[in-house]
Amino acid sequence: MLDLARLERIRLHRRPPGQILVGELALRFDYRLPRPTRITLEGVENIPRNTGVFFAMNHTDRYNYWPFQYQMYRHGGLRFTATWVKGKYYENRLIGAFMDSTNNIPLPSRGYVMTTEFRKAVGAVPSKDEYRVLRDLVDGRVSVDEAASRGGARVARLLGHDGPRERFGERFEALFARMMVEVARLTREALERYQLNVLVFPQGTRSKRLPKGHTGLVQMAEHLGRAIVPVGCNGSDHAYPGGSPFSKGGDIVYRIGKPLAIDGPELGPHRVTAPFVPFSADATRNHGDAFRAATDIVMDHINALLDPEYQYSDEKLSDGVEEMSRFV
Repeated sequence: MLDLARLERIRLHRRPPGQILVGELALRFDYRLPRPTRITLEGVENIPRNTGVFFAMNHTDRYNYWPFQYQMYRHGGLRFTATWVKGKYYENRLIGAFMDSTNNIPLPSRGYVMTTEFRKAVGAVPSKDEYRVLRDLVDGRVSVDEAASRGGARVARLLGHDGPRERFGERFEALFARMMVEVARLTREALERYQLNVLVFPQGTRSKRLPKGHTGLVQMAEHLGRAIVPVGCNGSDHAYPGGSPFSKGGDIVYRIGKPLAIDGPELGPHRVTAPFVPFSADATRNHGDAFRAATDIVMDHINALLDPEYQYSDEKLSDGVEEMSRFV
């Protein structure tokens, strides 16, 4: 599983060997035979060449970043990418090694860290009701005593694991903060030391229709002073309709928008100038409205690059993976 020690061991590469091998030995042939996959990049001229940026893309299926990375590689003259991915992909040691070789940065959400700590203390994943009680506790909606009472014996065991029960919130926030420091370090290294672009799915989980986005991307972009380039992915879900990594063929179109500078006309009015720590509870508490407004602008720009079948639903809700399936 992904914990702090595992996160600290991740190393990135300017030319990621896994991406190159997958592209040359697998995708190069899979996208030609037996059913051709035609990949189009529209707006490549919008990608800065002299600095690393964040790509903000919709997430329609398990593999919709593969055709994008492959076509960028085949285009030539463009930086490789590092991708923010879910912590659950590091549950299996072999899959974790593959993720390392292909330049991924695991992003452990509060829900994932909470689920992982529950598994360490109890030896099993939390039920839907247990998870909801713990989430309410972490989000400050219930007290420790109320969570222990509502959650039952297993939740009470977790709250007393590794220290006094009433200090669970402090221990959890300290652990989460240390893990986010590592994510920020890796992301900074990707952009600066390894001269990569960083690919992020701001909606958080897979969904054919674009939902509202999470604010983590905007927080990190402001923290590191990097622009966000919106990308609309169209058609990948037809090539990858299930769990198979082999394409069923068809047309995939990536529309690449113009960069959104953090101090530019779109995002500048919502720029947080006071120092903050990305993903921290204080950052959300003090600047949540500004992060939300900037994130909505980024998502609107992605939406404008999508075919109608992938654009916002009326409610801007996800139609994909929910609850515990996001973490385990």
